[in-house]
Amino acid sequence: MAKRDYYEVLGVNKSANKDEIKKAYRKLALKYHPDKNKGDKGAEEKFKEASEAYHVLSDEKRKTNYDQFGHAAFQGGGQGGFGNFDFSSSFSDIFEDVFGDFGFGTSSGSRRSRSNNRGSDLRYDVSIDLNDAFTGTEKKINYTTYKKCKTCTGSGAKPGSKPSACSYCGGQGRVRSSQGFFTIQQTCPQCGGEGEKITNPCNKCSGMGKTQSDESVSVKIPKGVDDGTRIRLAGKGEAGSKGGANGDLYLFVSVQSHSIFKRSEENLYYELPISIADAALGATVEVPSIDGGKTKIKIPSGTQSGKQLRLKGKGMPILRRNIFGDLYIRIVTEVPTSLTKKQKELLEEFKTLEDTKSNPLIKTFFDKAKKFWKN
Repeated sequence: MAKRDYYEVLGVNKSANKDEIKKAYRKLALKYHPDKNKGDKGAEEKFKEASEAYHVLSDEKRKTNYDQFGHAAFQGGGQGGFGNFDFSSSFSDIFEDVFGDFGFGTSSGSRRSRSNNRGSDLRYDVSIDLNDAFTGTEKKINYTTYKKCKTCTGSGAKPGSKPSACSYCGGQGRVRSSQGFFTIQQTCPQCGGEGEKITNPCNKCSGMGKTQSDESVSVKIPKGVDDGTRIRLAGKGEAGSKGGANGDLYLFVSVQSHSIFKRSEENLYYELPISIADAALGATVEVPSIDGGKTKIKIPSGTQSGKQLRLKGKGMPILRRNIFGDLYIRIVTEVPTSLTKKQKELLEEFKTLEDTKSNPLIKTFFDKAKKFWKN
């Protein structure tokens, strides 16, 4: 019986990359897995067929030969074909390559397990005000963590002694069991994947390999940080076990609200109250900026409440860039709440002098209202 095209078997085209080929094979291997289809010879053949196709197409050299010569490239047992394929030995390599991230595979799993001894990451929350966020600042951080035990230098064993190999897994950290065509590996239940057991623990750390310690570190907080900015201090977290790397310390910055300025990313905002007279006649006023200085701005005559003025480059610095945002000032016209007799008399006189040219918005609105009522 003629063999099917390997690309057709996996359901991919010739331009498929290695990840796409692996994904296609994984799907078929799970579907036709012999343990899921006990006694189904058809499923078993499809499983073998898919594995053969993956064996060839997953390797660049074999794939190139196949693309050029087809199945003839592997006839006679050459070029790594499946003519005499032994599932009990070779398939474990394929299965590890495709399903290794699910905990199946060969002894490399124990190597990954033993290297996965990195210490825990730590979090520290720090609060700064908006001025510190503008200029940048430095904070001293005090925190508690675990450091490598000085007595046993992190081994967990009493000085002069050594951990012994786990008798259950033979020091591998993993135990194997065969299920059909598969060799499945699991973490050793006796040593937890370490491959060794401490029979004579260190008196200082009780076999943990690390001890609690109060630490202090000075942290430079750059200008431009925003609320929620995360700063990573590499290696300042908890010590790893059995020689593993230290974890990291993450600093989460909280920026306090300001009495005048409101922030949105790199821009700043505030409302500037002015009198009716200044809004009508115009004025020049000094306004505050986040750098602590003063800036003179001109308010044009006839400025309406709600008008927004922009001061370019007077906002917050952008993190790690020498660029600043802008300052937006929203004009709010304040109506006086308490008037003297003289002020009332002057306003009454002003009211008699008003005409529609002075208040175009009022005239426009009531012209529209008259049309509405008429209709």
